[in-house]
Amino acid sequence: MNWSNQSGGGGPWGPRKPNPWGSGPTGGGNGQGPDMEDVVRRSQDWLRGLLSGGPFGGRGLSIVGLGVVVLWLGSGLYTVRPDEVGLNLIFGRYVGSTQPGLNYNLPYPIGSVIRPSVTTVNTTEVGFRGGDGARRIAVRDVPEESLMLTGDENIVDIDFAVQWQVDPARAADFVFNIQEPETSIKAVAESAMREVIGRRNIQAILTTERGPVEADVKQLMQDVLNSYGAGVSIRLVQLQKVDPPAQVIDAFRDVQAARQDQDRARNEAETYASKVVPEARGEAARIQQEAEAYRERVVAEATGQASRFNQIYVEYKKSPEIIRERMFLETMERVLAGTDKMIIDQNGMGQGVVPYLPLNELQKKPQAGAVK
Repeated sequence: MNWSNQSGGGGPWGPRKPNPWGSGPTGGGNGQGPDMEDVVRRSQDWLRGLLSGGPFGGRGLSIVGLGVVVLWLGSGLYTVRPDEVGLNLIFGRYVGSTQPGLNYNLPYPIGSVIRPSVTTVNTTEVGFRGGDGARRIAVRDVPEESLMLTGDENIVDIDFAVQWQVDPARAADFVFNIQEPETSIKAVAESAMREVIGRRNIQAILTTERGPVEADVKQLMQDVLNSYGAGVSIRLVQLQKVDPPAQVIDAFRDVQAARQDQDRARNEAETYASKVVPEARGEAARIQQEAEAYRERVVAEATGQASRFNQIYVEYKKSPEIIRERMFLETMERVLAGTDKMIIDQNGMGQGVVPYLPLNELQKKPQAGAVK
């Protein structure tokens, strides 16, 4: 309806009627305030021109709308930093991940992006709170987390720290599968440690089993978190303190000292045994070898003598008289070789004494004098 074509020129309320805002002036302005009917009329004229193809007509609105759409679509560009992974969502549903760099997803409210950090190493403390740098000195003990029961039904106080980070290949699992990562990882760590400690004796835990305990807890935590689809990688499990409860720690230290003395005595005994036993075995081997050598020598001599006797016996059967005489002469030669000899001729003159010149003795005396 075109208000300007109404009769009377008094606006939509007809001629000679006061305007609805009170008894203000109806003229074009006499210094007392704006004419509200004129303001409304001008607004109607501007709106009519806009709709009828003026400078801000249909084409202008199209250009403005297109620009708004382009700006809206351009707002979907986003950057993923080197330590992040981009997770694209469409209407709240995960549709894929993006690598570091410039990426695109449909803008809000259709699409959104979650960028979790995958290189940050997080530390979860169990049994204590607070720390001092790399040493992680506990400032507050939490006994409800640290006191655990061992396999031999003793109580041990264990403080440990777990270092973990988001697995870059499963960042979506970390974001969507667990609601409170820190709480969940702490619960898994405490449960895994209690299970591993429950399979060992307290003495081994306090002395030699620290490394195997850390390795077993790390592996068990990783398996449990993988079964949850948590998208978490366990980097390190480190025992901070492994002690008996404070009420009995003095008694445990005495037991530990006694066990150390026992180990020392055992080591000394094993050292002595490792020294004496080889010596005894060597002496036994030497005696055995000497006995075997003596046996071989005696057997060889007996075999040779038997062979020699057999050979002599064969010759003896051929000429017994000659062999007997020869054997007598050889025997007398061996017997008389080292004695003084005197030759007596029973058939000769001079009472049967035959002069004897010991030439061998005469040769030996000058040689002995020359030596002197």
